[in-house]
Amino acid sequence: MSKPSIVWFRDDLRIADNPALRAAVDLGVPVIGVYVLDEESDGIRPLGGAARWWLHGSLRSLAERLAERGGRLVLRRGPAGHVVREIVADAHAGAVFWNRRYGAPEREVDTELKDGLRADGLTVESFAASVLFEPWTVRTGAGTPFSVFTPFWRACQGLPPPRAPLPEPRQISSPRAAIAGDDLDDWMLLPTAPDWAGGLRETWEPGEPAARSRLRTFLDEDLGSYDHSRDEPATGSTSRLSPHLRWGEISPNTVWHETVAARGTGAHAASAARFLSELGWRDFAWHTLFHSPELATRNWRPEFDAFPWPRLKPTQLEAWQQGRTGVPLVDAGMRELWHTGFMHNRVRMVVGSFLVKNLLIDWRRGEQWFWDTLVDADAASNPFNWQWVAGSGADAAPYFRVFNPELQAKKFDSHGEYIRQWAPEHLGAAEDLAPQPIVDLTETRKAALAAYEQMRRASR
Repeated sequence: MSKPSIVWFRDDLRIADNPALRAAVDLGVPVIGVYVLDEESDGIRPLGGAARWWLHGSLRSLAERLAERGGRLVLRRGPAGHVVREIVADAHAGAVFWNRRYGAPEREVDTELKDGLRADGLTVESFAASVLFEPWTVRTGAGTPFSVFTPFWRACQGLPPPRAPLPEPRQISSPRAAIAGDDLDDWMLLPTAPDWAGGLRETWEPGEPAARSRLRTFLDEDLGSYDHSRDEPATGSTSRLSPHLRWGEISPNTVWHETVAARGTGAHAASAARFLSELGWRDFAWHTLFHSPELATRNWRPEFDAFPWPRLKPTQLEAWQQGRTGVPLVDAGMRELWHTGFMHNRVRMVVGSFLVKNLLIDWRRGEQWFWDTLVDADAASNPFNWQWVAGSGADAAPYFRVFNPELQAKKFDSHGEYIRQWAPEHLGAAEDLAPQPIVDLTETRKAALAAYEQMRRASR
C-alpha cells in the first residue's frame, strides 16, 4: 500500500489554491492534513488573544471543509519540527508538503525539518502560497532589497504576473488507520473568564467560505468606490479581507485575479489598481521582514536607536488602550479595535501617530497591543506599519509628519458617523461636558519634534 502524504497547514487554512494540498492530492495516495500549534520553538512569537480566537474558528472551518471531501485534519501542539517528525513516524508517511513562511524563526524550523526528512528518504516540497511575489524575487538593480514601496511595486509589475489560482480538490482520500490528535476545544483558544469576544463574534465569521463571500461582496458592491472613499472609516468601502488573508483562508492570487477580472474601466479601473497596490504593500511588508527579521523589536532605521523616549507614563498608555484619551477619533478607533478586533486603516495611522508622537510612547508598545487585539495581526504587517507611523521603518512617513486627529476627523469623518458609533460622548450637545484630551495636541507636537531633533543631533 502506498505511503500517505502529510500536508502541514500553517497560515494557509484553505483548500482552494493551496499548492501544498494540491501536490499531495495529485500523488494519488492517502493524505493527512496536520496543524501544529507551536508556541515553543525558538523565536516563535505566541499568538495574541484575538488571533487565538480567530484561529479556533478557522481550524474548525478547515476541518469541516476537509471532511466534506473525505479528508481529515490532525491537531497537535508543541515544537513543530519535533511534532511533524512524530506524525511522520506514526503515519509511516512517504512525503511532506507545506507552503512557505518568511519569518526567520519559521524558516529555521522549516529548513532543519526539510533537511532532516530528506535525509531520511522522504519527499519534501514547499511552495509559494501566501504572497504574490516572494521576497527574494524582487531586487533593485544593484541586487539589494527595496526600501521604498513605489520602486518595489514597479519592479513587481515588471515581473511575470501572479500565477492563476489552483482549483480545490474534489476528493481527498485518508488513511484507514486514524492518526491521534488533539481536540480543538482542549487548546482553549477561546476566552472564557471573562468571555470578551462577543464583539468579535458579532463582526466576523472565520473560515474559507466567509473569505470567499467577503471578496465577492467587495468586488460587487465596494470596489468601484474604493479609490475615493477608502479613507473614510464610516463608509465600509474597504475589503475587510485582511484577517482572511492573514490566516490564508483566501490566497492573494485569488484576490488578485478576481479583482483584475472585475476591474472594468475608468474610475472602476482606478479603484482596482489602488486596491491591487494594497496587496503590493502587504508583499512589501513581508519583503522587509524577510530581509530584517527583527522588525518587531528593532528600529529598521538604526538612527532611531538614539530617540530620547521619556519615562513611560502607564496611565497615558492605559488611556490610549482603553479609548479614554479625550481625543474623539483616537477614542473611537481604540474602541472599535477592542470590540471588533479590527480598526480602519486610516484610523490605525491616527492612533499610532498619537501614541508615538503626542504621548511619546515607544512604537513597540503599540505594536504589542495591536498584536494582542487585532484579528489580522501578522509578523510582517503589524511591526512594518507601526515603524512606518513612527518614522523608523522602510518607506516611513517622516517623523515630523504628525497626524492631527482633529483635522483627520474633519477630513475623513466630516459628519461624525464613525465617532458617533464608537465614542458618542464626544458629540454631546454641551462641549464643556465632553471628555477633555489628556494632552495638548499642539504642545505635544512641539515636544515630539524637539525629541526628533535631539535624536538627529545624537546620530550625526
